[in-house]
Order: sequence, then structure tokens, then C-alpha cells
Amino acid sequence: MFSKMMIAAMAAVMVVSGVLAAPQQKRISPLGGAESQAVILAQEHNHDPSGAYNYRYETSNGIAAQQSSYDGANAAGEYSYTGPDGVLYRVAYNADSAYGFQPQGAHLPVEPPVPDHVLKSLEQIRASPPRDPEFNLAALDAQIARLRATLG
Repeated sequence: MFSKMMIAAMAAVMVVSGVLAAPQQKRISPLGGAESQAVILAQEHNHDPSGAYNYRYETSNGIAAQQSSYDGANAAGEYSYTGPDGVLYRVAYNADSAYGFQPQGAHLPVEPPVPDHVLKSLEQIRASPPRDPEFNLAALDAQIARLRATLG
């Protein structure tokens, strides 16, 4: 009886091992088609020893991008793609150490106008800044300028 149970257990292990070792079927990506068959149509890139660079590429499925930097730290560029809804989306951006990544696109949300009392409070702080040596007056000026821009 014990040997019949051993044979049955070994047979079960062999069946499970055979199933797990069998080649798995490829799953088709929901983005299949043009997305999975895309090829590079154009590609350029230049790097300068000073850190400056620029690049550009375009693919057969409508994706395009370009970016440039004069110092390797601050960059400006844009990219575009066709969304699942068939709409061409375009994003232009600047990226730097002061403000980070700043994208702009017709489809992106826009910051609402700053409330008057907030701007007035920041301007009062600017008029009488704290005596703390770590207080960053340039950062405050940048925030005030950014918030003023939301007013239109």
C-alpha cells in the first residue's frame, strides 16, 4: 500500500513538473500592433565635453522627442505621442535646479490663481525677511514671481 501511494505521489509530482516546464504561451500586449512593431525612423545625439548636449528621435508609431542642454544640468525639450484616444499629445518642458521639471501641454492641468491674501503675506515677508541666515530670499522671490504669473 505504501509503495502504491509513493508511485501515485511521484506521478503527481512528474505531472506538475511537466506542466510547469512546458513552454508558456506568449501573452499579447493590449498595446500590440503598431506599438510592439515600432521602429526608429530618426535619431540624432551630440555630446560636448563641456556637458552640453542635444538629442532627437522619432519612431514609426508617432512618438517623437528632443532635448537640449547648454551645460548638462539645465535642459529644455519636448515630446509627443498619440494617446489611446487617437489624440496627439505634446509636452514642452524646461528642467533646471531652481524649479525642477516644468512641463506645459494643452492637456495638462493648470495651477489656479493664487489667493490675494497668500500673495500679500509673501510680499510682507519679502519686505521684512527673517534674520535667519538660512532663509533663502531668492527662493521666496521665485515663488512670488511664479504665483504672480498665475494671476494672468
